[in-house]
Amino acid sequence: MRPIHTTATLLLFTLLACEAPAPSAEATEVNVYTHRHYASDKQLFERFAELTGIRVNVVQAGDDELMARLEAEGRNSPCDVFITADAGRLGLAKNRGLLRPARSQVLEANIPAALRDPEGHWYGLTRRARMVAYHKDKVDGASIATWDDLTKAEWKGRVLARSAENIYNQSLVAAMIAHQGPDATLAWARGIVGNLARDPVGGDTDQLLAVAEGIGDVAIANSYYIAKLMASDDPAHQKAKAVLRVAFPTIGEHGVHVNVSGGGVAKHAPHPEAAVRLLEFLSGPEAQALFAQGNKEYPVLPDTPWPAELEAFGPFEADGLGLDALNKFNSEASKVLQAAGWR
Repeated sequence: MRPIHTTATLLLFTLLACEAPAPSAEATEVNVYTHRHYASDKQLFERFAELTGIRVNVVQAGDDELMARLEAEGRNSPCDVFITADAGRLGLAKNRGLLRPARSQVLEANIPAALRDPEGHWYGLTRRARMVAYHKDKVDGASIATWDDLTKAEWKGRVLARSAENIYNQSLVAAMIAHQGPDATLAWARGIVGNLARDPVGGDTDQLLAVAEGIGDVAIANSYYIAKLMASDDPAHQKAKAVLRVAFPTIGEHGVHVNVSGGGVAKHAPHPEAAVRLLEFLSGPEAQALFAQGNKEYPVLPDTPWPAELEAFGPFEADGLGLDALNKFNSEASKVLQAAGWR
């Protein structure tokens, strides 16, 4: 497989786009634009090529940059598959006309309906739960049963979270709006802002490390960040590993918020059949096991074994909200976060 390209090398694909290949029923390559940047993905693309003889060419960049590029390339785009790490972003790509519907019995059998677009424009490939990591010596995990619990006065100056610009926070808030409406969600966001230990800064892992340093007692983070830290041999992570435990707060009675990393077939894909074959492979048992073991993500394929770190977190009841709602309410979620003063 060709090496993963950086943003700088996207110029090559611009030039290629000027000579768009004709659709082929027997493609020997498939071109992927992806926001994901994990070693597990590289292994899977290599495995797909080994099994099918179809080479996977990868362009890796931020999702906003990739979507802008798809729009600029138009019908000359060489992109076959667009992959990103949030259902709201996948929905945005659909709404901007960058994806085409792709029906597949394999995809529909492997991926539960709540984790894919009803019209087949995108399919979830891995799941991430938005959850709370807490200091075991300072917090009773049973006291964090719902997200509303973190707005109580007892948490003042103890909550750590990343910024309002983060898509994972926006999608959590979008799910709350879908269930509870904007007024109740604004009250919740104001409660969280009032209990923050510091102004939002850094990524999910930074929040986890800050708990160990005593900056706050609880951190809002995605499950795979926590699981990867728990599996880490990095000396800088050992203090956090020793003190962190997890809770699965629910949105009221609606279960634990779960998002997906997923992909869809590009609107002008020159190799649409190969694109569907790649998505089918990524939703199958071999790929799902590697996503889980290699990147600590929950699989979408039922009965795929979880890695030890996720097993240690225990089971949870996922919210059944259709994830197309995350894009539907994303704009309103951003307004709610801004109104709450969440920086």
